[in-house]
Amino acid sequence: MASFIDRVVLHLSAGSGGHGVASIHREKFKPLGGPDGGNGGRGGDIVLVVDASAHTLLDFHHRPHQRAGNGKQGAGGHRNGADAADLELAVPSGTVVLDEDGEVLVDLTGIGTRFVAAQGGRGGLGNAALASPRRKAPGFALLGLPGQARDITLELKSVADVGLVGFPSAGKSSLVAAISAARPKIADYPFTTLVPNLGVVSAGEETFTVADVPGLIPGAAQGRGLGLDFLRHVERCSVLLHVLDCATLDPGRDPLSDLDALEAELAQYEGTFGELLSKPRLVALNKVDVPEAAELAELVRADLEARGLRVFPISAVSHAGLRELTFAMAQMVAADRAARPAPEPATIVLRPRAVDDAGFTVVPDPTEPGGFIVLGERPTRWVAQTSFDNDEAVGYLADRLARLGVDAELSRLGAEPGASITIGDVMFDFEPTAGVDESEYRPTRRGTDGRLERSRRAVADDRLVNKKSRRVHEEYEGEAEAWAGAAEDAGE
Repeated sequence: MASFIDRVVLHLSAGSGGHGVASIHREKFKPLGGPDGGNGGRGGDIVLVVDASAHTLLDFHHRPHQRAGNGKQGAGGHRNGADAADLELAVPSGTVVLDEDGEVLVDLTGIGTRFVAAQGGRGGLGNAALASPRRKAPGFALLGLPGQARDITLELKSVADVGLVGFPSAGKSSLVAAISAARPKIADYPFTTLVPNLGVVSAGEETFTVADVPGLIPGAAQGRGLGLDFLRHVERCSVLLHVLDCATLDPGRDPLSDLDALEAELAQYEGTFGELLSKPRLVALNKVDVPEAAELAELVRADLEARGLRVFPISAVSHAGLRELTFAMAQMVAADRAARPAPEPATIVLRPRAVDDAGFTVVPDPTEPGGFIVLGERPTRWVAQTSFDNDEAVGYLADRLARLGVDAELSRLGAEPGASITIGDVMFDFEPTAGVDESEYRPTRRGTDGRLERSRRAVADDRLVNKKSRRVHEEYEGEAEAWAGAAEDAGE
């Protein structure tokens, strides 16, 4: 069973918002109590939190599906539904979050750092919040929005100052055990180290961390062996230490060829935090306690120094040369820390909407001849919050879209009555006369909206206008008949 996991894919589902409620206050001797439907509660977010007690992504390997709670529905008596609690997931420091396309969303470093990975849906408004001077007792409420569902990838990249680079069995684990209190597994076969190990080293006034990671072989940048697992954990390191085996028995290998192979793999790897070869590097010629290895180290030292590298013959067994090496690493780590810019204080960025931004766009529908698609956060949200089995709710949606300018824009683009209009997941038939002007709305039985009826029934105002027009028409006809009679008499 795996005990260390540094890459997982999470399937997240944030909580949905609770529905609003349409309710009318009923009490003895108060026949017109008014609307008292409460709002729905907010759905829970899924939040990633850097926790000091988390060291691996193993928990998410066994439970990749994470779901937050839903908000509660509102109730009558102006009682709002309860908000759902956020689901907090503890991750180790050094976790990188990527989206479905592999783009980096955030780099989580530092205890307490938080990131909302999936946003909970907002709750729907009850009819008490929807009441207005014209619509005094709405017979509908808004639905809660569904929570965000997405897949993200978590990659753990160790936070260390010095990364050890070397072939399997080059002595990296032995070196970490010799200069720190860490006790990684040490054996005489390749790929003994399967998971990263961190050791804390003190040299003078400097204290830094050293990462012992899986060994590197040719082709690692393309995923051969444990190469990607290795390279992922040296991206954050400030200094790289090449640990070269001077006592290897493999034919065709020597410190110079090993260094060339290691740096070739570093150059091919495309990481998140820049090129690996741009980092300062040191070389440790290990196992000089063996006489043949000590002779080889002295032979290749001049060639390595000619490349501009600082070389340290060491022995992790006898501790020869370790003091000089640790102080050299401490010096380079201190220089890197001093060169880093001071962290800037957090600032609040305000991005107001542009003056000419209508909040939506209308584009032709490629699948429906003569149809259009309305895009925009507000129209899509309004449609998702509408209960389409309630005519009054549909009329309210039509009013909102008309005030936003959707109907006018569709008419300008040549949309004909009956054309297919798609907003979100819903398709409508374009009716430019339905809900164009909210002033036409007159309260009817709750849950209905007379403006949506195709056969528009004349109300009292319409009948009065028609009566006046008929009266004018009748008077005009009487005058016309009189003028015709007078003309006939004159002709006789």
